[in-house]
Amino acid sequence: MTVTTSQSPPGDQGPGTRPNPAGPVETPAPAPATQLPGRRPGGSSTRGESRRNLSTLRATDVYAMLGAGAAALAITWVMFDRLLPFNGALGFVVIVYGLFIGLYALLVSFDEDGPAVRDRVAAAIVQSLGLVMLAVLAFVVVYTLYEGRKALPHLNFYTQSMGDAGPLEPLSVGGISHAIVGTLWMISIALLICIPAGLVCAVFLNEVPGGFSRFVRTIVEAMTALPSIVAGLFIYATFILSLGFGQSGLAAALAISVMMLPIIIRAADVVIRLVPGTLREASYALGTSRWRTVWHVVLPTSRSGLTTAVILGTARGVGETSPVLLTAGFTQELNTNPLHDPMVSLPLAAFKLVESPEPTYIARGFGTAAVLLVLVLVLFVIARVFGGRGPGQLTRRQEHRRVRGSRRDARRFAEYATDDRPPAGPASTSPAPTRSTP
Repeated sequence: MTVTTSQSPPGDQGPGTRPNPAGPVETPAPAPATQLPGRRPGGSSTRGESRRNLSTLRATDVYAMLGAGAAALAITWVMFDRLLPFNGALGFVVIVYGLFIGLYALLVSFDEDGPAVRDRVAAAIVQSLGLVMLAVLAFVVVYTLYEGRKALPHLNFYTQSMGDAGPLEPLSVGGISHAIVGTLWMISIALLICIPAGLVCAVFLNEVPGGFSRFVRTIVEAMTALPSIVAGLFIYATFILSLGFGQSGLAAALAISVMMLPIIIRAADVVIRLVPGTLREASYALGTSRWRTVWHVVLPTSRSGLTTAVILGTARGVGETSPVLLTAGFTQELNTNPLHDPMVSLPLAAFKLVESPEPTYIARGFGTAAVLLVLVLVLFVIARVFGGRGPGQLTRRQEHRRVRGSRRDARRFAEYATDDRPPAGPASTSPAPTRSTP
């Protein structure tokens, strides 16, 4: 019998290996010890170049910004007042801003390299433009409230119409209740039309791909740039002239819907497209149909974004003036029936009131614009309260419903386990019946 033993590779000498009798065993030279780079005799290592944190605002950055701003103001003042025949506030601001960006980049370059300088300059430009937009928005709101300060404190301004108020009547007579009621009716009808139609169209564009969906997306993108007067003329020609209906709040709501619908569809399409495809695949893997996947997975996941889409459409429709003027006409009387007779909205009332040279009418016009701003803010808050929750965030009622469902499932599982137990008593020779689970 031949016994074969495994041989170890050369140089692999374990602790129990015998020496080779043919000659001395050559031991390999020991590997040099690992040395850390930059090790000092005292034991502390020198670190390389530290990584620059671009998001941290240091004192030198503040000093550079203040110095660049002061230098830009001084140089521009010398140019306008001493050297060149320049004048005008707009030119002064533009030159100050250009010099500020250039001087700020120069000061930052003394301490930073190229990428950090570009980052700081880009951050300064973006933040300054954001401050400009915020300042413009604040100026519009404050100016509107300031010009309408004389009309807003009067209670009759919100409860009366302009039917009995002439051009020379004081602010204690007349109001804009007819415009508030008209705006609420028009926006409510437009939202009842646009919310289901817009969301269904957005779901169709994402869940049913094909040539027809691409055609619909092209039409929607083209309608987003549709002038408002064209929408008003379309409803005026079809609903009023062709079908024989008169000017009313319903006709104005249809014209506003034409303007709101493409905005809602386009924004909702972008939001639904951001839903991860793995969620849909997981739902389909469980055997769920397409419409249940959309209803229980896609729409709840994109709820906050869909609310924003509706708000954008509402903001576009609530400020329209020309479609309302063509389709609803103009009246100074209160009309609560949107199906008959002319009806006026807040933007149209503000436009007509500001046209008058009377100071009381101008004050009422700016007060109407202020009420319109407050109305849009209230609609925004309501939409955020009802639809601003993120994915997985449940209301109190939904949490109670989920707890009750869990308790029912627990009782059902307990009864299921009890039925599977063998009956008590003498042992039976036949095996206990078992229940197969799918």
